[in-house]
Amino acid sequence: MKVHYDEEIDALYLKLSDQQPDGVIEIAEGINIDTTADGKLAGIEILKASRKFNINTILSYTLDLDSDILKPKVAELGVAL
Repeated sequence: MKVHYDEEIDALYLKLSDQQPDGVIEIAEGINIDTTADGKLAGIEILKASRKFNINTILSYTLDLDSDILKPKVAELGVAL
C-alpha cells in the first residue's frame, strides 16, 4: 500500500494495488473507492481529508523488516542484528 497526501488540495489517496482503476464508488461525500474492471479494490480517495481525521496519524508509520533478508547484507557490514 502506498499513501499519497496532497496538502494543497487536502486529498489523501491510499493506493492498494498496481492495477489500473476502471470505476469509482462514492461511499460517502468525498470518500471514493477505486475499483478495477474485475471488481477488485485499487485505491481509496479521501477529499478534505484533514477535516475527516488527523492526517498525522496516517502519515506516521512503522516498518516491520524481514531480518532474514537483512542478515546477509548486515553481516557484510560487520553489524549484528
